Amino acid sequence: MAKTIQWFPGHMKKAMRDMEEKRDLCDGVICVLDARAPIATYNKKLPEIFRGKPVLYVLNKSDLADGKAEKFATEIEKQGKTCVLLSAVNGAAKRVLEKRLQILTREKRERAESKGVNRRFRYTVIGIPNTGKSTIVNLLGGAKRAKTGDIAGVTRDVRWIKCADFDLLDTPGTMPPSCETQYLARHLAYIGSLNDDILDITDIALELLKELAANYPSALTERYGIEDFSEGETENEAALKMYETVCRRRGFMLRGGDFDYERGARAILDDFRKGRLGRICLENAEDFQNVRF
Repeated sequence: MAKTIQWFPGHMKKAMRDMEEKRDLCDGVICVLDARAPIATYNKKLPEIFRGKPVLYVLNKSDLADGKAEKFATEIEKQGKTCVLLSAVNGAAKRVLEKRLQILTREKRERAESKGVNRRFRYTVIGIPNTGKSTIVNLLGGAKRAKTGDIAGVTRDVRWIKCADFDLLDTPGTMPPSCETQYLARHLAYIGSLNDDILDITDIALELLKELAANYPSALTERYGIEDFSEGETENEAALKMYETVCRRRGFMLRGGDFDYERGARAILDDFRKGRLGRICLENAEDFQNVRF
């Protein structure tokens, strides 16, 4: 049975207070979500802070997601929201974002121009850890202004970044106080939004193998040579057999012939996060029926 995933968001309260204090200084909000799991990476508390501000939802890391991500973007737009699907590591995404930001605040710009006011517009970049916020800041800023990395929590402070025609408020990745379901919490663990050090990564890797076997079996066959997905009396036993196949094929063995489950777990999670298992989405369009953005 999978262990309950928990985290302690107390250290993020200061960042949320800072964002709330600077709320009125911003003209719009860029909410960054992971295209593979937009529901799991949506922190409902953040838009509440910026209520009344126009929001551009960015489904980032499209290069790691399959065709389902396009349906995710459509579902968000059906709710009357502005949404764009892209990969921030692709330089062409800069122009796409700039155009969308102009559209997002068009009415406010026109009102300012009618009054003869010419000023720089400001946008806040928000999201949970490891969704690619800092990569987007660097893309729009035209230089490496913000630290990036695969480890959750790289950005620590709220700070202004000056771009060519506007300013960005770069904010730390901020987790919600809790996750509605363990299903969504596991997705946060898979993509690296939760620090691996607070998790039982062997348990997380086992759960990931279960989901991939159910939804993307060919990915496991191509990467690890796994072809039998039913070996074992239970789902857990079958997943454990797959886990051990990965360890055996990669040479992750301990003295005495035991499997090095921790090395196997890190390899499986790293393969998923880096896209070595192919383009994968963790959610389905049907999941959006009970979610309001």
